[in-house]
Amino acid sequence: MTAESQRLRIPLAKRTREIFCLFVDVGGVLLTNGWDHHARRRAVKHFKLEWAEMEERHRLTFEIHEEGKLTFEDYLNLVVFYKKRLFTRAQFRRFMCAQSKPFPDMIDLLRQLKAQQGLKIIVVSNESRELNAHRIRTFRLDTFVDAFISSCFVGLRKPDANMFRLALDISQAPAATIVYIENTPMFTQIAEGMGIRSILHTDYKSTSAQLAALGLEIEPAK
Repeated sequence: MTAESQRLRIPLAKRTREIFCLFVDVGGVLLTNGWDHHARRRAVKHFKLEWAEMEERHRLTFEIHEEGKLTFEDYLNLVVFYKKRLFTRAQFRRFMCAQSKPFPDMIDLLRQLKAQQGLKIIVVSNESRELNAHRIRTFRLDTFVDAFISSCFVGLRKPDANMFRLALDISQAPAATIVYIENTPMFTQIAEGMGIRSILHTDYKSTSAQLAALGLEIEPAK
């Protein structure tokens, strides 16, 4: 067997793999968004609230809430329970948590890539503390994620580039060995400006194909 034929027999992933760490967003990639305007619209309809008033109060508070500087109870007090309601905080909290749904194919993709290729996986996301804890626990994200650079933990929010600098420090992975999976174009541009290759996520099929092109492909069961 010639050297050339031996080279061609080596699986593509083993020949070309340069990536050893994934940075990944949660909302829009692994799960639905936790508390976006669609979820708030549903809450307004379900609890018969006034949209413009609630949305303005949300706009004034959500950044410090996601940075962990405003507790969940204080957020509810300011945005919803600033007047008497016919429902309880517990009912509203359950509704908020119920808006989170998984994207099982993406979760399974990352689980298998980690198991087969030993990838380090770091979440970089904007999340409020209460919903972040619920989402990690409910969808068992901590069973395959190595570290959570969540805005509520670090007091920073994307698009602050310091979020990515912190992720680089904690991962101890060179930027050239990382791929960032994110569904917001601006955030991928910031990461790329720091030397981190990025995939603008739109769906499972395109993201898995782009990962495979980088040598990150799930090996079929034998």
